[in-house]
Amino acid sequence: MKGNKYGTHRVIEPKGVLPQPAIRIDNNMDTIYDNEILCDVITLNVDSASFTQIKDQAGNDTKKVEEIMLDIVSKFGKHKNPVTGSGGMFIGRVAKIGKDLEGRIPLKVGDKIASLVSLSLTPLKINKIKKIHMDKEQVDVDAQAILFESAIYAKLPDDLDEKLALAVLDVAGAPAQTAKLVRPGNKVLVIGASGKSGLLCCYVAKKYAGCTGKVIALLHSDRRKKLVEESGFVDDIIIADASDAISVLEKVEKATNNELCDVVINCVSRENTEMGSILPCKDDGTVYFFSMATSFTKAALGAEGVGKDVNMIIGNGYTKNHAEITLDLMRESKWLKDVYQKRYVG
Repeated sequence: MKGNKYGTHRVIEPKGVLPQPAIRIDNNMDTIYDNEILCDVITLNVDSASFTQIKDQAGNDTKKVEEIMLDIVSKFGKHKNPVTGSGGMFIGRVAKIGKDLEGRIPLKVGDKIASLVSLSLTPLKINKIKKIHMDKEQVDVDAQAILFESAIYAKLPDDLDEKLALAVLDVAGAPAQTAKLVRPGNKVLVIGASGKSGLLCCYVAKKYAGCTGKVIALLHSDRRKKLVEESGFVDDIIIADASDAISVLEKVEKATNNELCDVVINCVSRENTEMGSILPCKDDGTVYFFSMATSFTKAALGAEGVGKDVNMIIGNGYTKNHAEITLDLMRESKWLKDVYQKRYVG
């Protein structure tokens, strides 16, 4: 029994759509289609926007977070946050490979992998939540998941801790896209610069902007200011509320002598930061919205409303070789690896 390459055979409601926009999908794990991969899931890495929203809804109560997550999967057959529309990713072991894929893919039963497709489209069945790491956006589970024929994944490397690899692979699209966008001499603003994706973007931005460029880190508070200062790859730090667009603009004008930025990268997991990203960008510059809390409507109509001619890029979580690029950053920068090891592994 062969299913559709993109997983439409698992869609229950509404028929005719792909698994990601679908309301409900089939998460029956008793039998798999000939072109599916069954995985025993070890840990879920919930994306930042989704986990932040769930924690807020739960009042930071771990038990309520568990109840919300189980309810989402029970209702929808996948972990697609109904508020943010986003999911996350998982690490697990290959339990079974459909007969049509045997010998065609570089996997065997028992391989430990990280999914590189969103939980918002992945059939998932959670038998038990073992532990919720509230500060790491990671949830240890007894669960199973299905990867479709079109899915992308990465074998976990032997030289990096699996929780560390999971954390950085979850945001692999951000630094890889940053490498494509930043040019020598560019002024780059990274909003949410101390977060998981933000720090990686700062490092890559400085690497490609070079000594003639400038990387400006925007932080919400002083809490991680010292950490960012110690990184060595940030030229200026701004403390501001990213939802206060005028305040952000004024501080960026001061930091750039009114020249503004060539590239703005939004890594914030909160709403209403669209204009705080658009206003500090030069005309013909680029705003990269990696955050899943971004509203296309607010960004498009907001830019129009202030007469800003900027290129706006949706934060596609995939770009070619993004997994390899991001894992190599952990090998390339001991400082980054140590920070992420402490933050996500302990």
